[in-house]
This record gives sequence, C-alpha cells and structure tokens, in this order.
Amino acid sequence: MGKKKGQSEEILETLGDFTSKENWDKFFTIRGTGDSFEWYAEWDELRDPLLSHLSGPNGTPQSETASMQILVPGCGNSRLSEHVYDAGFKTIINIDFSKVVISDMLRRNVRQRPDMRWRVMDMTAMQFEDGTFDAVVDKGGLDALMEPELGPKLGNQYLSEVKRVLKFGGKFICLTLSETHVLGLLFPKFRFGWKTSIHAITQKASTKPGLQTFMVVAEKETSTTLLNQITTVFNNSSLGCGEQARGLVEALEIENKIRAEYSSGSDIIHSIEDLQLGARGDLGKLSQGRRLKVNLGGQGDSHFGYRAVLLDAQEQSGPFAYHCGVFIVPMTRAHEWLFSSEEGQWMLVERSKAARLIMVLLDSSHSNASMDDIQKDLSPLVKQLAPEKDGDGAQIPFMMAGDGIKQRNIVHQVTSSVTGPIVVEDVVYENVDGDVSHVLPSKELIFRRLVFQRSEGLVQSEALLTREGDSDKTISGIEKKKSNSSSKSKKRGSQRRNAEPSHQLMVYHGYMASSYHTGILSGFVLISSHMESLASAGKSVKAAIIGLGAGLLPMFLHGCMPLLHIEVVELDPTVLNLAKGYFGFTEDERLQVHIADGIQFIKNIANSASANEMSPVQVNEHASSKSEAASSNGSSVLSHGEGKVTTKVDIVIIDVDSADSSSGMTCPAAAFVEESFLHTVKDALSQKGLFVINLVSRSQAIKESVISRMKEVFDHLFRLQLEEDVNEVIFALCSESSVKEDCFTEAACKLEKLLKLKHPEISRSVIDTTKKIRCLK
Repeated sequence: MGKKKGQSEEILETLGDFTSKENWDKFFTIRGTGDSFEWYAEWDELRDPLLSHLSGPNGTPQSETASMQILVPGCGNSRLSEHVYDAGFKTIINIDFSKVVISDMLRRNVRQRPDMRWRVMDMTAMQFEDGTFDAVVDKGGLDALMEPELGPKLGNQYLSEVKRVLKFGGKFICLTLSETHVLGLLFPKFRFGWKTSIHAITQKASTKPGLQTFMVVAEKETSTTLLNQITTVFNNSSLGCGEQARGLVEALEIENKIRAEYSSGSDIIHSIEDLQLGARGDLGKLSQGRRLKVNLGGQGDSHFGYRAVLLDAQEQSGPFAYHCGVFIVPMTRAHEWLFSSEEGQWMLVERSKAARLIMVLLDSSHSNASMDDIQKDLSPLVKQLAPEKDGDGAQIPFMMAGDGIKQRNIVHQVTSSVTGPIVVEDVVYENVDGDVSHVLPSKELIFRRLVFQRSEGLVQSEALLTREGDSDKTISGIEKKKSNSSSKSKKRGSQRRNAEPSHQLMVYHGYMASSYHTGILSGFVLISSHMESLASAGKSVKAAIIGLGAGLLPMFLHGCMPLLHIEVVELDPTVLNLAKGYFGFTEDERLQVHIADGIQFIKNIANSASANEMSPVQVNEHASSKSEAASSNGSSVLSHGEGKVTTKVDIVIIDVDSADSSSGMTCPAAAFVEESFLHTVKDALSQKGLFVINLVSRSQAIKESVISRMKEVFDHLFRLQLEEDVNEVIFALCSESSVKEDCFTEAACKLEKLLKLKHPEISRSVIDTTKKIRCLK
C-alpha cells in the first residue's frame, strides 16, 4: 500500500542529493512497493500533448504505434510509461539506477504489461546502440541531474547519450520546470541538427500550484548542420509574470538570437577564419583539453577540402614527442570508433604524444589522390592551426593510420543479405614474428582473411596458408604473428593484387593466427578438472560456439581436443558457404553447424534443460510445445543421432561481431551481453560449465560496463587481456567452487594432457597464456 499524500513532502526531504543512487534507493524503500510519485503534471494533463508527439502530426497506424521503440530514462515509480503503454505503445524500455525501484516496477507490471522492459542503468552512460529509439520521454530526469551546486556535467553526459541513442526522425520529449540553468544546457545541446519546440502543460488549478510544467520536444534531423529557431506553442502573456516565466522567456530570446547569428554565417564546424578571429580562444596557444571541428581548404587556397578535428592534449605536463602533429585517417577507417568518437580521439592524442594533434579525415573526394599530393596540399593549411612554437617555419610531422599490408590478393567477393559485402583475401604482411616463418621457411607467409565490409573492413577471421604437404613439416617455436594484425578490430587497407596465387594454397588448421583464439582455449584451464572427469568416464564435453566466421576456432578445437562435441551456430548461410569453400571447414559427428539465431539457440537449450528437470507429464507437454516452436523458426536443438532434447552444455563461447563498430564495441553484438541473455546462458550451462566472451572495445567504460553486468549473474569471473588493450577474453563460471589462481599450475597440467597437438610448441603457447588470466570475482 502507498503512503498518504501528506507524507510525500516529508519523505522527499530525506532524499537530499537528487544525483545519489543510495539516496534514491532509500527514498523508494521508504515509500514502499506500488506507490507512484508524480513529480510534475498528472496523466490527464499530459495525455493529449504527449501522445500527439508520439503519434506524429497526422497520427500513426496502430501497427506502427505498437512497434515504436520508446525509452523512459530515470523512470522512478511514475506511472507515465504505464499510461503510454496502455495507450498502445507496447515497446517501452524503462531505466533507472535504483535497483529498488526497478524491482518494484517490474513486479508491478510483469503480468499486466508483459512487453514492457525494466533495466537498472545509469542514464548518463546508457548501454544501448546508436540510433536505437524512436522517442526518449523524460519526466524530470534532466532537472534531477542539474542541481546548481553540481554544475552541468551529469546533465551534459545524459543529453549526449540521448542524442546518441535516438534514431534520425526520433524525438526527445523532456518534461521540465524549465529553470534557467537547465535551459542553458538544453537549448545549446540541441542547437544543430534538431527541430525544437516548447509547450506549456495546462494544469488543473488544484494540482501543484507552485511551478508550471513545460514540454520541450527536440526532433533529430538527418543533417547535423541544420539550424532552426525554437518555436513556442503558447502565448507569453499566458505564462504570467513570475520568476519562472521571466526566466523562460529570456532564455528563449537569447537562444534564438544566437541561432539567428549562427545562421547568418557561422557553423558548428569552424573555418580557419573563425578560429583566427578568436571564436574558440587564442589558437596560437595550447589550451588543455580543447577540441574543435574545422573545415580546411576547398576555397581556392588548396586542391581539396578536408574535415579535421583539432585536439590539445588533456594533460599539458609532457614530455611530448611533438609540439604539433597531423594524423591522417583514410576513408576506409574514418568511421571507426577510435577516429570518430571523442573518447577514441583523446586516446589517439595520448598515444601520439603530441601537445596538439590535428586529425584529418579523408573521404571519397580524396580517393584518386596520392598520399604525397595530400600531404603537400595539407601542409600550408595545418600550419595555420599550429601553436606559436611551430607556426614559424617549423616542420610538422605527418602520421597515418595503416594496416601493415605488403601485398593483397582478392580471392572472392560476395554480398550477403544478412552480413552485407564480404571479401576473402590473401595478404602478406610487412612484418611477421620470426618464429612463425618455420612453417614455410623458404617463402613469404601468406594469411587468408575473411573481411566483413559492413564494419569498414572488419577482419573477422584470419588463417595461415600452406601448400599441400607443408602442414606435415615440423613447426618449431610457433607463437603468433605480430599482434597488431590479428585482432578482430583490424581493418582492410588499400588493395593490391600481387600475392601468391591462392588456388595453390590451403588453410592450415593446426595453427591459430589470431591470438584471441589461443586465449579462448587457455581459459579451458578453469574447468580442466571437470573436463578430465568427463574424459575419464568416457563422456564428451559439450560445447556451443555462437559465431562461425571462417570456422577456424571450431576446427582447431576439433583437432586438438577429441573429447569435445561442438555445436556451432551461425545466422548467415553465406558465411558457412565461405568457410567451407575457402577456409577448409568440414563437419562430422563431433562438429556440426546450425543456421539459426544464436540467442534463440541458447534459449532453446536452457528451456530444454529445464524441461528435462520436470515430471514426465510436464516433459511431454513442454517438449511438444517447444517442438512446434522450433519447427516454425528453424532453430531446433535436437542432438544428432539420438533425436532427444539437448541437455545442458559444458562450454558456451560467444564470438560474434557487432554490425555497428561506431558504438564502441566491435565484438560481441550488444544483445549478447544484455543481462537477460547472460541469465539464459547460465541456465543453459552445466553446473561446472564455462562461459567465454571475446570482447573487443577501445572504451574502458564499455568494457567495465559489460564486466559489471556479468558479475551480477555469474559466481566467478576471470579476464585475459590481449593485444594492446583492444581484445579481452572474459570467462565466467556458474559453480560456487572455482579454481584459484594459486592452483593454475596444477590445472594447466591437466589441460595440457587433454590437448592432442601435433606441435608441442603450440601447446606450450596455450599453457603460457593461462598464466595471464586474472580473477575478477
């Protein structure tokens, strides 16, 4: 039961800091389950203006309304999203950083509103892909973050996230008291590329007579440079003459004046002239943490125009290798997170050791120009952006993002309806670790790569090629080829077609070119005792691998661990065809592939395992319903030969890339680290089972967010860091009993005995990698 109305103000006084998670947990605990608290207007007052913006000016068909993706951040225990759901908008996700209120709201709605979702999440660091939502509906969330004593930092982070997760054409609907310090952040943040309006919510005379509620609506346009005046849907005279009304009118006048001035000649992307006139301070002096976008050339003073980002190092203490440097990003890599995101750009500044870095992003207009021509064209332009120390004739070093490719031969190209353009290519690297050359001592080493072009040339898989018969030669001291070319985050560079003819070559499955594959196998040390017990009993170890790629990992595991029974799940049949046709992938009784959705496949295992634990009558009913469902979606999980429902598995490996690398996470796709799926994996694993994720992200915040969610689900967590802090392999165990780090030596010995490798050096590499695994929980 809820508290009486008279108690609300007393409870609110105990809240204190509106940005404190602990305070909110306490607040919602005191209020109790099921008691909603409406900060501003009631639903009767909000219904018409809110639904008119969700439905569009001419209304939206019921089918489209139900499928609109709506986010309600900082939901609290307001009934707002429940009312919106009941109005026909079924796809709503509510987030709040208070576990207390999310748990209460989930219990309150799970039966009446089964399609609505509730997640514990910080709205200043959301865990959603770019362009996920059609609308973000905020009722007081921004106001809560904008306490004057704390400044605009949290509000700024939150609005950046809102802009990121909205689709083009999507709307940010913000219910706010429109205090001056809030509007001072809100209006400029949605200045370029947004169409903004502000509405006054008509309130009943008896409800909350103190402050007027306003609704700010910002619609995301396809052009990020469009600048519109803010429109108002009320008469200024109707607002009265109080302090709130005066502040709102003044803020609107100031913002629209600024927008008019920008529209008359300025832009969010500065010209050199603007900067030289002092638009962003004295450009001749370094300014710690300054970051600005600028257009270079293209107005008669150069052959080309360029997009550039100027960054002054966040730490000015040095020592710096360069006072000013230029970093050129090829068109094929311009959309990578490292170069397109602010966080990635600051990481590049730190690595370049330049006090000022000018990042130049090339596009299609530069495709026919040589790098020498581009550098000559850029030189006089970037000198105008150099600090005073370098501006007087000093040479500015040029750097460029490359891929280390010496030769390239395009073997096959195909476009998949699921994955998009895919390339199979053979490459020779400029530098390869010397030990691997023992494979082909008299020839240049050639690697075959599977490239997904949807992610600006993601190298999904990479294999060592040999000629027939060469694989029988002794391989001595194999480690890996150079680390910066085996990561899943590496991209495809310029195309050359003069590598060895590929038809003479075959993939060698006894060597793993990608070090993260070695890392995945090394994690088996965590369940080596369990695997040893199964082997001693004559039983197989059941493994499910989500993501086939070129089939290199399952083929290697199949060859080196005869006790494994491997089920691989791949969504795209084109990828399977390429794996078989160009990478030597084959199936047998211990290795099968399912063309299915990986998440659904694991769900089916979990559901089937749950059915096996039921009574005989329950099993028959459950199996019947699951059989019908499986036949309808092609995701049946029947074991080969026996025709019975699959039991739990011992190992689940997620090795799936993300279609959108700009989100900051290249691997896996975001859905595979959602908390709901993590619970499903836990249900599908045997008691002593192992869960493995290949995690690729340059953002430490994203990595820690994934790990935090996994800690909530699994009893034990381990991490293996790989390749210049890009790849990490995360291992999770369900069992309460876990191998301790001081027992790794004994566990590694057991794993080594289970490995059946032709070359002991490769086995030693796997065992050495186990020493780098660290416990997280």
